[in-house]
Order: sequence, then C-alpha cells, then structure tokens
Amino acid sequence: MSIPLILAVAFVVFLGALTRTTFGFGEAVVSMPLLTLLPIHLHTSVSLMGLVGLTVASLAVATGWRHMERKALIPLVFAALVGIPIGLVMVTIVPTKIMTGLLGIALMAYGTYSLTRHFLISTETKDRLHHPLWGVLFGFASGVFGSAYNFNGVPVAVYGSIRGWHPNNFRSTMQAYFFISGTLIVAGQGMSGMWDIHMFTLYLCSLPAMVTAIIVGTILHRKIPTVKFQRYVFLLIATLGVVLFVKSTI
Repeated sequence: MSIPLILAVAFVVFLGALTRTTFGFGEAVVSMPLLTLLPIHLHTSVSLMGLVGLTVASLAVATGWRHMERKALIPLVFAALVGIPIGLVMVTIVPTKIMTGLLGIALMAYGTYSLTRHFLISTETKDRLHHPLWGVLFGFASGVFGSAYNFNGVPVAVYGSIRGWHPNNFRSTMQAYFFISGTLIVAGQGMSGMWDIHMFTLYLCSLPAMVTAIIVGTILHRKIPTVKFQRYVFLLIATLGVVLFVKSTI
C-alpha cells in the first residue's frame, strides 16, 4: 500500500469526520463517493467508514450525552435492529446504483422543499412526528441503508430536522444513535467478511486525521448560530442528495 494512497484516504476520512462532527451526520455520503475514486475495494471502503463513524460517535457521546433526546432514541434503535439484517441481505440483491439513486432523489426533494419554505414545518406535522411509530419508520430505514451502504445517518437526520431538534440535541442524539447502531453495523460487517488487513491499516493511519477533524468540527459547531443550523442541515441534505444521484448515474 503506497504512501500517496494512505494520505489520500486520510484526507477523505478527515472530510467525512469533519462533516459528521460539525453537523452530526453525513460522513459516509461525503467520503464514500471520494473513496470510490481510489484503488480500494468497495467492501474495504464500506467497512472503513463504518469503523470511522463508530469512532467519531463514541468520542462525541462521551462529551454530549446530556443533550440526548432519549425518548426519541429508543424507537430509532430498536427499529434499526430489524433493518440491519435486511440491509445486509438487500446489498446482495438490489443493485447499489438503484438504491443510491432513489435515496438521492428523496433527499434532494426533501432538502429543496425545506429550504424553500418560509417556516420549517407546520405544528400539525410536528405533532404527528412525535408519535413513536415515526421513530420506528426512520430507524428501520436507517438500519437498512446503514448496513447495506453506510448511509444510516441520513434517515435519522431527516427525522431530527423535521422534529425541529435544537442543534445540541440534534448532534448529541445523532451521535448516540450512531454509537449504538454503528456498533451493530460494524459487527455485522465483520461477521459477513467485509474486514481485511488493508481496512485496519487505513484505519490506523487515518486516526490523526480523525482527531483533527473532531477538534475542528467541534469548534465549528459551536460557532454556528442556532437559527441558521437547520438551514445548513437542509442544505447539506439536498447537497448529499445531488451527490448520491450523480453517483448512481455514473
């Protein structure tokens, strides 16, 4: 494994971890398209980002556990348990481009709609999304897309944005969810044979980039005004949708 390749992977990991630490999600959607441009096996890329996401989440949970939305977290986690094995099966049946394209279209539609609204969402819809069944739905989708394509953060991010969580609650709840679901997803990826020596080598070499990204991302998160945070989240969701859709067409 060449030094330029290791440095390129470390830079991609830095960008992904920076996005996750700043906004609470998005590292896989940022990093995976870039990793596909490098001479790395897809399973190595998926398992690497799974382990990176779990590492970032564990560090974030240790410092932000007080701001978690615990009641919302429970249905998300239990539904993800059901979705994870389905995703592991689905990745071998459904072509990745089809699922990536559909997810990209959905994210573009939601992000664009939210950005063009003069207010975030109506009170009536907020009341409906407080029902635990909504958490079950989004948690299930997260488990499926997480184990299959490492996109477990996007459904939960959409759920949290619709619920109108405060930035601190949004970030902390997302990281707590990532820590729990990420542990299960990483374990599932390991048992399914997606780990190899190249993945662990790249992970260890990327640790300094991860630590740097966590420090920089934490500072950026604290500087973003509360009023603007959700707008940035909506913009990021729409942008990630474009990235996924373009990726599915190439």
